[in-house]
Amino acid sequence: MFRIPIALSVLIASAFTLSAQEPSRSFIDAQIQSGWKTKVITPAPLCDDATFLRRVHLDLVGTIPKADEARAFLADNDPKKREKLVDRLLADPRFGTAQADVWDVILFGRHPSGSDAIRKRDNLKKWLAQKFNDNQPYDKWVRELMLAEAEGTELFYAQFRSQPEDATVAVSRIFLGTQLQCARCHDHPYENWTQRDFYGMAGFFVRLNVVDDANGKKFRIVEKRTGEVLFSGDVKEQKPGRKGEPVAAKFLGGKVLDEPIVAKDFKEPDLKTLPKPNFSRKEKFADWLVSTENPYFARAAVNRLWAQFMGRGIVHPIDDLSEKNEPSHPELLDRLKRDFIASKFDLKKLLRELVLSETYQRSGSGPTKDALPTAFERARVRPLSAEEMLASIRIATGTEATPNNNPVEYFLRYFGEPTNGIGDFQASLNEHLFLNNSDQIRQMITRRKGNLAETLLTSKEPWEAKVDLLFLSVLSRMPRGEERSKFIAHFKSMGKPEQMVEEAIWVLLNTSEFRFNH
Repeated sequence: MFRIPIALSVLIASAFTLSAQEPSRSFIDAQIQSGWKTKVITPAPLCDDATFLRRVHLDLVGTIPKADEARAFLADNDPKKREKLVDRLLADPRFGTAQADVWDVILFGRHPSGSDAIRKRDNLKKWLAQKFNDNQPYDKWVRELMLAEAEGTELFYAQFRSQPEDATVAVSRIFLGTQLQCARCHDHPYENWTQRDFYGMAGFFVRLNVVDDANGKKFRIVEKRTGEVLFSGDVKEQKPGRKGEPVAAKFLGGKVLDEPIVAKDFKEPDLKTLPKPNFSRKEKFADWLVSTENPYFARAAVNRLWAQFMGRGIVHPIDDLSEKNEPSHPELLDRLKRDFIASKFDLKKLLRELVLSETYQRSGSGPTKDALPTAFERARVRPLSAEEMLASIRIATGTEATPNNNPVEYFLRYFGEPTNGIGDFQASLNEHLFLNNSDQIRQMITRRKGNLAETLLTSKEPWEAKVDLLFLSVLSRMPRGEERSKFIAHFKSMGKPEQMVEEAIWVLLNTSEFRFNH
């Protein structure tokens, strides 16, 4: 029998230990850089400190840094200052709020149909923000969402009232990265999913009912003990009066749910008094969904999070992890999935590795014209969301603590859907007119106690220092030489000082540099 020498076995064990301890970010960069070598791609250089500061602030806490934060970070010579910044932002309460904004749109879209209660999702967003700030494991809060028992979580199912098929499509797309809607009417033409697969999944939602409380201003999700999805075959083959046959609840790509038989003479109580069933399909589905044995859940999660911070998924589009849609970096996707599971679905740990990778920290410059480079050779360029625009303008103008006629609804109206999720962006005329003429923007720019305009007008510092403050406040960087000269000349001209200062702030807020994260 062949025996490995003790010294060699120790060396091998040490190598495996080092490999196991290798940070995810190192593996990320090695895999991405390997792809560049294969395709002979020259990557963009690493971004400067000002770019990283602004980018990671927007991505993690949903707003730009304040001027004094930017000044301190740029002056800091600590080689680990980027790591320290990331750790501080992950611990910032705004982290949860920003990620809740992202997931609110994922779960509902920007403008969901239905009652006012569904359109106003403050309780759900508070619940999500708390989960992110507490760093509750991803699988735990997704399971809670699927159970719909915590305040706010009932809204997810409420949007699919009496439509188990719609719930099936949404849950499969969001949490499994799987497109099942084609199998709703016929067997999927390009994948292995059949109509029975689709309706088997719908069986987990068919018994859920929405009960309106407080005159439709609040909901409860109750679950019956009986009820099945009826399958009547391909849409083309359906005939009038054909009811179809019941389909048992079945896990996607797995087995039929094993459940107790309900007595034939059983009658469901009134929905408003319906007790929780002894055997809950909803619970069984939630358990299966987040299980480490589920081949789709963790993979879909890391791919979605990668896309959120890198611009496009390793599998793209992110909600189509089919066999025919191969990942650009399969080993990387597998490694991230394993690491995520090994960390017990620790979101902050995963996000920390993503934003501290060299891949994330690439400059946005380079010959590639794509907004979302396929090889990740430079940083993606994305428009700020409505929430980020409002928060950033408030930070820039020094009005974050000042009520401004609650402009949130206006920002949601004009900046609510700036992108279709695959890298396309088209600014609208309404957006342009809003930035140019809206009272909401003007109120934040106009001189008032404590805001940026007043600070610039009352400061005893020379205009050079005032221009530096202006750029740090709005663009989170120091002005370049030519920029500084032009703005100083503008401020020293014969115009009215107050008007010139407000115009200067307005100009920087209207630059593409402010409008996009890059």
